[in-house]
Amino acid sequence: MPILGKKSATRSRFQWRAWLRAVHRDVGYTAVGLTFVYAVSGLAVNHIPAWDPNFTNTSTTHEIGGPIPDDDDAAGKLVLAKLGITDTPREVAREGDELEILFEHRTLHVTAATGHVVDEEQKPRFFIRAANWLHLNRGKKAWTYFADSYAVGLLFLATSGLFMIAGKKGLLGRGIFFVVAGAAIPLLYLVFARG
Repeated sequence: MPILGKKSATRSRFQWRAWLRAVHRDVGYTAVGLTFVYAVSGLAVNHIPAWDPNFTNTSTTHEIGGPIPDDDDAAGKLVLAKLGITDTPREVAREGDELEILFEHRTLHVTAATGHVVDEEQKPRFFIRAANWLHLNRGKKAWTYFADSYAVGLLFLATSGLFMIAGKKGLLGRGIFFVVAGAAIPLLYLVFARG
């Protein structure tokens, strides 16, 4: 009878860990898509001083010949016609000797006297811009529920990962060293960075 009791206890413990591993695996699979979104966005926004994570910025120059008309509307139409641009600008404004023709993601800076044009354009980085939009919760209330569910899922993955393996390779064996190291990194950084 004692032998059967040991087997039963062992089997029950094994089933508990097997169940935990199965749930951990499925939650992990579910989290893959959002993990890519948040990881790519996190890498992108960590380096904002070095680049614009939402747009690629280009600047080209053109010579259309000058001088251009004094009337802003006529000047704007002339510049757009010479450059073959058919989009309608949001605004045409003159500041000193420079005419600015503004579109949503493009600005033409025209030197009135010479017809020299600096064409500055922003093109959205499709995936990274969308990832940043989600990561920074631009969708507000509706997206908050998904983001909170994802955060809870990550907490579950971190916690369940602690208990999936028993013995020397588990939490009370070598695992404790990795847990302590992982917790120490942000703590040490805070101590030394705030210095």
